[in-house]
Amino acid sequence: MYLFLCSLFVNELYGSTGLFPFLLLQILSDIHTVSVPFCFLQIFCVYLYGSVEFTNLAVMSYDRYLAICYPLQYNTQMTSNKVAFLIAVIWLPPFVAVFVTTSLSASLQLCGNIINKVYCDNYSVIKLACYDTRVNNIYELVAASLTVCVPVSVIFYTYMKILKVCFSGSKQTRQKAVSTCTPHLASLINFSFGVFFEILQSRFDMSSVPNMLRIFLSLYFLTCQPLFNPVMYGLNMSKICFICKNLLLGSAEKCRSSNRFVQLE
Repeated sequence: MYLFLCSLFVNELYGSTGLFPFLLLQILSDIHTVSVPFCFLQIFCVYLYGSVEFTNLAVMSYDRYLAICYPLQYNTQMTSNKVAFLIAVIWLPPFVAVFVTTSLSASLQLCGNIINKVYCDNYSVIKLACYDTRVNNIYELVAASLTVCVPVSVIFYTYMKILKVCFSGSKQTRQKAVSTCTPHLASLINFSFGVFFEILQSRFDMSSVPNMLRIFLSLYFLTCQPLFNPVMYGLNMSKICFICKNLLLGSAEKCRSSNRFVQLE
């Protein structure tokens, strides 16, 4: 589980790195322009981040499925070789799919140079093309189906199995399932919300939505997910949770002591 968490956090650092340096340059600059190579580099980074995130969450759900449904066989089934294979599955297929998507878009001849977004995205670039982009649209649809729909299907399947075990198992089994699956489900819902709005915004007219809200929600899955996951998974770990409780209780005790001192004065 910790190796998959490490992979998840590395991906979120990578996704944030693909956004913030370019975004800070745009904020500090009077002219909001970006060169074509950097634009496609940002497209590659952002799309790879999104694809790897879904795949990573799917592999983590499979890991939780084995831990809850087959606890006695977990160590024999989740071997070091299998973990290495699953981490390769997390990164390699999305890398290939996004690389082909970016290459197809980079080969287009563009008839415009204005993107009404705070960062480059593939669909906005395709809309600037001078000629038919049917191949790009078909490939992007297929790639999105493989990199999003397949992981989501795995997540649904594993959680159906986990729920079945919870309903038929003991109270201890249900408590273990809730404690281990809650951060994962919260992370999945949080990320899916951001991606869902980004897809809506890129495909449909969202001019009725206030501009600041559109900007915030378009950046949501790139900014809030890397902040949200460490908090959720960190507080779920007993040692970190214990330290946080001690810090909070210590601060509260100091405040009470200072208030008593002021009243005595």
